Formats: sequence, structure tokens, C-alpha cells
Amino acid sequence: MISWIVVVPVKGTPAAKSRFGGDAAHRAALAEAMALDTVEAVLAAPNVSRVIVVTSSEAAPRFAALGARVVVDTGGGLNAAVDVGLAEALGLVGGARAQFHTAVLLGDLPALKPPELEAALALATAHDRTLVADAAGSGTTLITALYGRSHAPAFGAGSAQSHRAAGYTPLDIPVNSGLRLDVDTSDELAALDAARLGPRTAAAL
Repeated sequence: MISWIVVVPVKGTPAAKSRFGGDAAHRAALAEAMALDTVEAVLAAPNVSRVIVVTSSEAAPRFAALGARVVVDTGGGLNAAVDVGLAEALGLVGGARAQFHTAVLLGDLPALKPPELEAALALATAHDRTLVADAAGSGTTLITALYGRSHAPAFGAGSAQSHRAAGYTPLDIPVNSGLRLDVDTSDELAALDAARLGPRTAAAL
């Protein structure tokens, strides 16, 4: 069975989630809690074989403890971190490359459940490249590429349109799926049903 390698870039520094405002230490702890919950959900998806987290050296041990492979972020920004993770993925599988597809998932999806990701990745096998837009429709939470296909990461403002222009096919995922509920502000986090949040995020709140 062909499986997936998922790259998750995580800032892992006190500057994470600056739009939350407030105390920097609490903001960083909350951002890391969301990322840890996201990665744990990814690891539990049955069609995911390996997870590569690109993050700071300070945050690395917590993600490694979950079972993810960790690569230290070089500090070049989000898309540079994605490139580092994808390079690690290609080096990791070596001659078995044809047995794996690759995906990139952002680490701020505290309401994500493993079956939601599993279903999206299953749908993604019908296209060379796919994307999942955030609930607002302008950002991107997930991009995928089948084996033998390269990525063109374009995360940032208006990334959904940028990814479509690069040849990624949008997947029809329900707007209330945890896969689309990324969190960039405290208001977005407050709007989520507390019962859907991962345990670390709920505890950090």
C-alpha cells in the first residue's frame, strides 16, 4: 500500500503566533500546544507512514517524543522550512520513494482529528497535486503531491490562489472540518468548540 509522508513546519520560538497578542511566554506555549496536538493527530492517521516536523532546536524534543522525525529549522521562513522538510522526506525514503506520496500540513490545527486527515489524503490520490483551503478560503492548510511529483509551496497571504496557480487541485472538504480550522488569532481559537480541541491546547487555555 502506498502511504504518505507528512511534513509539518512549526516555528517553535517565542515569536510564534504574534497575532495572539498578550504575554509572549503564554503565546509561545499555546502555539506549541496546538502544534503538538496537530502532529499527534497526523501520527494517528492510518494512511500516514511518517511525520517530519521542522522546528526550533528548543522545541524539537517534544515533537520527537511523540514519534515524529525532527529537523531543525534553518530560520529562512515558512516556505524555506517546508523545503527543508521535503528534502528530508526524499532522503529518508531513498530507493523506496515510489511507495510514498508527500504532503505538507500547517501546525496550527488544534481541532484536527485523524479520520479527517485520512479522508483528505485518500481523496488526494486522485490528483497529482491537491490543496485544502482554510475556512476563509484564502489560506492553505494542506498541500499534497503524488510520488514522482514535486511541490511548489507558496504559503503566506493568498496562498490558496497561489497554490491553485501552481497546479494544485482544491479538495472539497467541509468547511467545519478540523483540517480547515487553522488558528492565527485568539478570536479564531475562542470560536472553536472547546470539545473539539486537542488536550494540550485545551490545557494551555
